[in-house]
Order: sequence, then structure tokens, then C-alpha cells
Amino acid sequence: MNVTLAVKQYISKMIENSGPGMKVLLMDRETTSIVSVVYTQSEILQKEVYLFERIDSQNRDNMKHLKAICFLRPTKENVEHLIQELRRPKYSVYFIYFSNVISKSEIKALAEADEQEVVAEVQEFYGDFIAVNPHLFSLNLQGVARGRSWESSMLSRCTQGLTSVLLALKKCPMIRYQLSSDMSKRLAESVKQIITKEYELFDFRKTEVPPLLLILDRSDDAITPLLNQWTYQAMVHELLGLNNNRIDLSRVPGISKDLREVVLSAENDEFYANNLYLNFGEIGTNIKNLMEDFQKKRPKGQQKLESISDMKAFVDNYPQFKKMSGTVSKHVTVVGELSRLVSERQLMEVSEVEQELACQNDHSNAQQNVRRLLQNPRLSELDAVRLVMLYALRYERHSSSILPALMDELSRRGVSERHRRMVKSVVEYGGKRVRGSDLITPTDAVAITKQFFKGLSGVENVYTQHQPLLHDTLDQLIKGRLKDSQFPYLGASSLRDRPQDIIVFLIGGATYEEALTVYNLNRSTPGVRIVLGGSTIHNTKSFLEEVMSATGHSGDRTQGSGRQGNRR
Repeated sequence: MNVTLAVKQYISKMIENSGPGMKVLLMDRETTSIVSVVYTQSEILQKEVYLFERIDSQNRDNMKHLKAICFLRPTKENVEHLIQELRRPKYSVYFIYFSNVISKSEIKALAEADEQEVVAEVQEFYGDFIAVNPHLFSLNLQGVARGRSWESSMLSRCTQGLTSVLLALKKCPMIRYQLSSDMSKRLAESVKQIITKEYELFDFRKTEVPPLLLILDRSDDAITPLLNQWTYQAMVHELLGLNNNRIDLSRVPGISKDLREVVLSAENDEFYANNLYLNFGEIGTNIKNLMEDFQKKRPKGQQKLESISDMKAFVDNYPQFKKMSGTVSKHVTVVGELSRLVSERQLMEVSEVEQELACQNDHSNAQQNVRRLLQNPRLSELDAVRLVMLYALRYERHSSSILPALMDELSRRGVSERHRRMVKSVVEYGGKRVRGSDLITPTDAVAITKQFFKGLSGVENVYTQHQPLLHDTLDQLIKGRLKDSQFPYLGASSLRDRPQDIIVFLIGGATYEEALTVYNLNRSTPGVRIVLGGSTIHNTKSFLEEVMSATGHSGDRTQGSGRQGNRR
């Protein structure tokens, strides 16, 4: 179960189907992201695709010597753009691929528009999602909820995204959902409806143990997206922001022009692939080794090119040096900027207290530490608010809660009213009243002992003690102990055997910390394959936007929301 490979294969197939000759790839806003995450431009150029265009771009030239490969979401807008395109075709022949199911009536409308008979084929290739890592996908949707209900256009877009993942992975699953979340139940029913309606598409070879789709709600664990991160991919997203594998470094002091935006892709960057899930200390050592390796291999200035074979060897090796020097300067810049932010914002100290709030149960110690940090003038506004949120979630109903005093402290620090309002919103979004799980207080003696010892042994360091709630949920699921009373099956049947192929979807967004959990479970549990997806991949800032829009306090809608076309 590899979502990156699934999307790559679809794109390769599209290009192959069009045969030899020069091609243009015609996409929309969303499919541009879907393609760019799994393929670099240079890789696609090698397949004779020389031009990349948007279907909605008005000023495209007529190029009758090019074949057009169209990869589009089946939205009304895209179908309309295609109809206009086919009435006045700019290219010699069209190969049309929709990223999801398209209705017969829209196919008919396209056929009627194709008066010049330029369409060679129309197919559905189900790459309707962003394949972030092999076991992680996103739909790039922000603000999916209004209160405890779906934002109207978002339910259909999540259904489409999720059914396309199932079709791409060739899975027809049994479905379980989180009972405490009405949104989970609605999405489960909506996915089931599509599977029933398009039963021929889902007619895959039966496996001994049917695959399982588990639908969860972000509000059950509001703690994970609030924590600072210490593994490479998660840390980059938390501190710099990863958007379709791209990082904007334009604000970095003294940044060179060619490093203002860099791409971090495990598919094409060996260093990144090897360090994705390592902690910050290990990355520092590895970057030093990478530098030393580069120094050794770098062509010496005085290296004599005496013979033709010397020159040939140098030219043959040079692209490799160029690639390596690009990799070195990119990672040195990124890690350097992470280090600068860690020390400027004193994140080691902040993170230690965050982890204590998330994992320990010691109120007097917690309140002292939060108070002490709030008096530190170097603490950033976001980190100050984040600590108070974690305290508010952790000790929500504690008899001697000092939350009002901490809120006063935030006011004294000059924290904006919007940020202060977010504390109340986070508790409204993911507090005790809402949660279906025991996120914080273990009820039985065994769990309390387990938690106590979890704090003492088997922990790499104080900065990574926390395990997301998802870890326990999946652990119980794999062992066959996940309670039907909390995570019922949709429909009458249930799994008798331990599940093998598991697709988990988090409404309201997943995190890279949860992706790390899934990566580790995949490695440590032979015979079990897990893929994680979310409506988006959050860092703290995007999560707080999600919370504000769900609780009705958002001033403005964030990117990626409300602009999705509906199918049919």
C-alpha cells in the first residue's frame, strides 16, 4: 500500500498512452499540486512532456504540433473549460484523464463539443489526493467543519478524495468510524454510498482478510497538533511550513536568491529520505557528515585535467557534483534556519514543558513551569498561547486550575485578543465535553501504571515522550481490542481476524507526528500495512485556523477551503 507509487503509476500511464512525440500536460489548480508532489519537472521532461499549462489559463498559444494530456478533477468548471477547449482546439490530439468518477451526462457534453474529433481517449485515473509520503496522503482542505457538522462542500470533496484513495490502492474496505463524532459517521455513510453505487469499480479480488477503513475526528486529540516537533519533516512543517513539499525561505536572514524556495521530496532527495524521521540531534551529525563527504568529493581547483580521459571523467561526474552541492546547500540552509529558530525562541525549554503537560500528571509542577516561561520575554506569542492551551486542555476540570491567572498573564504580555480567544476555542473544539476517548486521564490502575512507567523508561529523550492518541487506537485495532461500542462497524458485518490493510482518515487534519507513528507501526508490525490520510496536514498555526473556523471565530477563510468544485 503505497500512495506515492499509485499516483506515479497513473501519471506514467497517461504519458505512455499518448505515445511518442512532444506533449503538453494540461492541469487545474489541484491536479498541478497532485502531480508536482510525486514528479519533478525534469523527470517529466524526460518523458517528452515539454509544456505545463493550466486549463483555466486564457492566453495559451495554438500549438498543433503538441499532443495534449489533460489531467483534471471532474468539476463543473473543468468540464466547461474542456468544452470550450474542444470547440477551438489548440493542440493536435487530446488524451483526457479525470481524477475521479465523471457522470455520463458530462461525457456526452464533451463528445458533443468534440466536433473536430480531436479526443483520442477519456478515462478515469483515481489520483484525487496529494501523496505526501508513501504511507501519508492529504486532501489539502482547511476548515472542513462548522461546529460539529460538515461545511457543506467539504463532505463531498472528502468523500471523493477518500474513495479515490481506495480505488488507487484497489481496496474495497469494511468501514469503522468514531461513534462520538457525527462527522465521522456522515463521511463513513457517504463513502459507503459511493462504493455501493459504483460497485463495478470496487470489484477487486477478494483477500482473506478484508481491508479496513477507520474514520476518526481530529477533535478527539487536540494536543498532538499543538506540540513542537523534533523530527526533520515534522519540525520543518512546524517552524517553516511545508506546502506540497515546498518551503518558503524568503524571510531567512541573508538567504541567497536560488534558495528562497526549496523543495524537500523524499522521492528525489536521498539525504531527506534518510533523515525524514530522525530527531534534530541526529540530523545535525548527518549534515556534518554530508558536508565532509562533499568536501572530499569536490573537484579540486588545482586538479590537473591533463588527458582527454581526465576531462571526460570530470564532465561525467560534474552533474553529480552539481546535484550534490545543491543538496548540501539546501539542507545546510534549512537545518541552519531550524537551529536559529530553536535558540531564538528557546524551544528546547518550551518543548520540555509542553511534553510534561502532555504526558505527566503533576499540576503543581506544571503551573509553576508555565508561569515561569510566560515571564520569559524571549518566548514568542505563539509559544506562550500554545502553553496556555495545553494547560487548559490538560487541567480543564482541575479543582485548583490557574487558567484565569494565565489568561491575565497573556494580556500583560500584550498577546493579541485573537490569540487569547483561541485558548477558549481550543477547549471548545477538543475539550472533555467533546472527546469520545480518554485522551488524558487513564481510568484503570493498569493504564495509570503504564502511563507512570511510560514516563520513566523506553523514552529516547524528554522532547519526544508524547505518543499521539492515534498510536493507542491503532495498537488496540491491530490487537483486535478496539471497542465496537466506541468505533462501530458500518453495516452488519465485522472483522473476525486481525486486520492487515488499514486506511485511517482524520477529519480535521493529520500531523507529521502521527505519520511517524504510522511509519513506526508499519516497521514493527509484520503483516500489517497502514496508510494515514487527513483533510490536511497540520502544524500548530494551520490547526488553530481549523479550530477557529470550526468554532465560528475565524475572521477569514484560509487557503484551500470553499473553492472546491462539487462532482456532478
